[in-house]
Amino acid sequence: MLSLGAATAALAMTGEAAASPGPRVPSDAALARSLGGNFRSAHAEVNGTRLHYVIGGAGAPLVLLPGWPQTWWEFHKIMPALAKRHTVIAVDLRGMGGSGKPAGGYDKKTMATDIHELIRKLGHQRADVAGHDIGAMVAQSLAAFFPSTVRKLALLDVAHPDEDLYQLTLIPRPGQPFFPWWFAFNQAQGLPEQLIAGRSRLLIDHFCDMLLVNRAAVNDRDRAIYAHAYATPEAVRAGNGWYQGFVQDIVDEKTHGKLAMPVLGLGAGPNYWFLADHLPRKATDVRVVEIKDSGHYVAEEQPTAVTAELDRFFA
Repeated sequence: MLSLGAATAALAMTGEAAASPGPRVPSDAALARSLGGNFRSAHAEVNGTRLHYVIGGAGAPLVLLPGWPQTWWEFHKIMPALAKRHTVIAVDLRGMGGSGKPAGGYDKKTMATDIHELIRKLGHQRADVAGHDIGAMVAQSLAAFFPSTVRKLALLDVAHPDEDLYQLTLIPRPGQPFFPWWFAFNQAQGLPEQLIAGRSRLLIDHFCDMLLVNRAAVNDRDRAIYAHAYATPEAVRAGNGWYQGFVQDIVDEKTHGKLAMPVLGLGAGPNYWFLADHLPRKATDVRVVEIKDSGHYVAEEQPTAVTAELDRFFA
């Protein structure tokens, strides 16, 4: 595992080792086809931007929203199994992967509007929605602002920002295994693009090594796919925008009513305890399940357990 100091030094590298291309990255269309079945890659114009999504399967719609620093590919291990009972729609959020990277609109309410319009554009009035990390924040905002669009909501390891974020500290406590330094780093304007563009694999490896129990669960090919998605200054800027939107998200969260639809929380390690304490204050019908032997990337590290819980919940 890279220490913070080692990661910082690595990000500052300018030599060929830092910019080594790694494995060739297939297109989204090729990745979609590799899942088997009838998955395909597509785009839609919604809410003033262009969203990329991968769709396949049959049945009621199930929308999957990924997090930072990943793409729709983070769900590739669970999509084929879910597609046996659902029309699975895995979306690159505004600013992510194959989606547009506009100058603004990275508050979660605007991003939720993107997903609401996509669901309607695909011909559905309602959908089940599951989100991880930033995707969980967007999913919860979608349920709050467009409750008639969300039948059931699943939040994987993260919930929508509220004022508790202001309690995060910049210095880790003694013995604390990690602290979310990137929440502050991603607030910087312009600097992250200069440090990370062309060196994004270093960032991806740092987070995978820090936040996985089994580091092999996100393999070299997966990491190359994510590094490719965040390799350009525009992609880094857009991903930072999700974090820079937190202040507005906290304001918007104060207008959320208590969610009435069924809500499932899937958490690993300390995030399980966070969700178990947090979600009952945000929704009336809540179940929280611990995903054991996993770090933050639960869909990749424990796909069988996550698939079983989602299938049970969305039945």
